[in-house]
Amino acid sequence: MIHFSAPQWFLSLSMLFLLTACGLAGKPAPTAAPTQPPLIPAAGFRFSQYGPGYDPGADYWAGVGQQMAAKFPGTKSQAIWIVSQVSGQGTFFSFPGASDDLLIHFGMDDQNDEALTLFDQIGLDVWLQVEPGNAPVDQLIHIMLDRYSRHPCVIGVGVDVEWYQSYDEPEGKPVTDEVAQAWLAAARSHNPAYRLFLKHWEANMMPPTVREGLYFVDDSQGFASLDEMESEFAAWGRAFAPAPVGFQYGYIDDKRWWGELADPPKDIGDRLLAAIPNTVGLYWVDFTVFQIFPVR
Repeated sequence: MIHFSAPQWFLSLSMLFLLTACGLAGKPAPTAAPTQPPLIPAAGFRFSQYGPGYDPGADYWAGVGQQMAAKFPGTKSQAIWIVSQVSGQGTFFSFPGASDDLLIHFGMDDQNDEALTLFDQIGLDVWLQVEPGNAPVDQLIHIMLDRYSRHPCVIGVGVDVEWYQSYDEPEGKPVTDEVAQAWLAAARSHNPAYRLFLKHWEANMMPPTVREGLYFVDDSQGFASLDEMESEFAAWGRAFAPAPVGFQYGYIDDKRWWGELADPPKDIGDRLLAAIPNTVGLYWVDFTVFQIFPVR
């Protein structure tokens, strides 16, 4: 170990400051806001109109969120609630609306408000997510929040990056620091407390340095075992630490091994929480939700 005298230590620290200021001490450190309160650890589910086969109704989803959170003491119930899905080269909102952009489409009925109203009442937190395709994400955020920001259950918005400027295949385009900051600013123009989550399975699709206000969700699947899942998800956690990360799991491609577990949501979640200290979200996916949380 090398020891410095006080003058040498000061000189070394000063040199490091100068190198950093000149951009010579490696890439910039991720930006963060030390005053921002941390996200509350949460557990729940991912919901889409196309995932579960049919929608059993708001009461069912509230129950899933509560049952998931009960498996992990100290967590809040929470949902990733998808309100737009890729359609053609753009996106389709599951509520009525209008836009001059031909890439933005709307449904005839509101498929979300009843559930969000119930979540307001029971304290289940919600991230509203879009699958943009080639549609402009900032406009999608404004459209979505113009309709739903009145719901206190909404804590932020999310973008599935695999469908960002991608519509034929779930690949996506890397999100730059500037783009992430613009999306976050769009959300915070509706509520300054909102955050933005970005979802993908490849860390290099995420903004390289910006971290303030961001939450990083991994939705990888097709693992050979729980050990392999833990290893890959742990690498995701390290890539963004100390920023918050979350994980979607329970995909059909992984059922060959999670189907053998005594309590798949809990057994997987416990492993991830133990291995990845910056985990703040665990979400069972709606593709298999009826198998774990039967409709009654």
